[in-house]
Amino acid sequence: MTALNGSLTNACQCFGMPHFTYILASRSGKAIYIGATNDLRKRVTQHRSGQGSAHTAKYNIHRLVYFEEHETAEAAYQREHKLKRWKRAWKDQLIQERNPNWSDLVMEIPL
Repeated sequence: MTALNGSLTNACQCFGMPHFTYILASRSGKAIYIGATNDLRKRVTQHRSGQGSAHTAKYNIHRLVYFEEHETAEAAYQREHKLKRWKRAWKDQLIQERNPNWSDLVMEIPL
């Protein structure tokens, strides 16, 4: 597989840093945002402070309703792009299977 940004990606892999694909929601069944990051806590904090993306700020999308961990940045970004191509009903079903109440999962992020 090809590294996304060369030595930085390889350095992250050497230190065993996890990478995440995640979904934020404004509330159950409403606006969502799909992203990928190597620091999920920091990224969620950025979204909540209005610095994450214009989309999350505009639609008040701050609740972490789904995330999955990956060993490489490439795997996390590939999954992000795959999920973005899914139909909305499939995305809702994915969230519903793991988080039926669309609860905020920020406290479940691994340290």
